[in-house]
Amino acid sequence: MKPGSFIEIGTGHGILSRVLLEQGWQGVGYDLNERSLAIASQINQPYIKSGQYNIQCKDWLHSQPLHTVDMVISCMVLEHFNEADEKRYFDQCREFLNPQGTAVLFVPSSPNNWGIEDEIAGHYRRYTFERLHNRLNEFGWKIEHIAGLTYPLSNLLLPISNFLVNRAESRKKVLDMQARTVASGDRDVQFKTTFPSVLNLLLNEYTLTPFHLLQKLNRRHPNSLVTYVEAKAT
Repeated sequence: MKPGSFIEIGTGHGILSRVLLEQGWQGVGYDLNERSLAIASQINQPYIKSGQYNIQCKDWLHSQPLHTVDMVISCMVLEHFNEADEKRYFDQCREFLNPQGTAVLFVPSSPNNWGIEDEIAGHYRRYTFERLHNRLNEFGWKIEHIAGLTYPLSNLLLPISNFLVNRAESRKKVLDMQARTVASGDRDVQFKTTFPSVLNLLLNEYTLTPFHLLQKLNRRHPNSLVTYVEAKAT
């Protein structure tokens, strides 16, 4: 996409925002977790100083647009909303986007792989391609591009991931759904969300290229653990 203006919902530590900022986009990051936004502010400090980026610790779902943007993007956010707020999310996207603007989503998928991470993060659902098409069509949106991500590598590693998450975060299951949602943007699970720097020798764009190619070949696989969507309002 040609660089323009964006809003990221659930910006967490600001890593996705930084990817966009580095490509020349300018935007705003919304999150409910103050600690996450402090990290996001630190990571993206040069862009904040230049006026290219700012962060808002507020509930975007109930905010009013001050101006419209070219893209509303979220990564692992939509599944945190009940069905009424799931619809409200797309109503908000319509309000915040330019007439030709794009909504970009990363969501957890493959309901058969529901597990401990969904429970501790405060998820209501995992998506299928069919549900995404049906719900967005119901809300007045058209999917222009959809692809499954991370298959098969994440599926092979899922038992290890579930073990690490359960060991580090199972206590979060006693929190209510809103508290789990707020906490989900700031996680510390060793070998899951944080890694020793020495593992850069194993986890880098060169060593993972074969898995990237496998992912592209399997972009329609129903067991992909993440789905990527680009959609426009009709």
